[in-house]
Amino acid sequence: MVDKPKQGEILGIPYNFERPSIGRMLSSYWKPGQSMLVKKPFGIGYTLNLANWRSWVALLVVGGLLWQEQKSRGSNEPEADEGDDGPVEVIVD
Repeated sequence: MVDKPKQGEILGIPYNFERPSIGRMLSSYWKPGQSMLVKKPFGIGYTLNLANWRSWVALLVVGGLLWQEQKSRGSNEPEADEGDDGPVEVIVD
């Protein structure tokens, strides 16, 4: 029986299913001199290269958007002072 390859590319997307070591995991997220996206140490696809400043900008933008969403979600809830009296009957002519 032929062993299936544990790493390679399918349709230009890299994959790696070798057992990850701690050294490989840590070094894959910090690669100075390379682009913002690097191959994942385990799994399918790409991950952020934290040695690239663009990755930090992307993380700050995503964090800001998540914070803004949480903030706006909390302000849409009715306050206890408004006096929710229950259901209201609406008559349409």
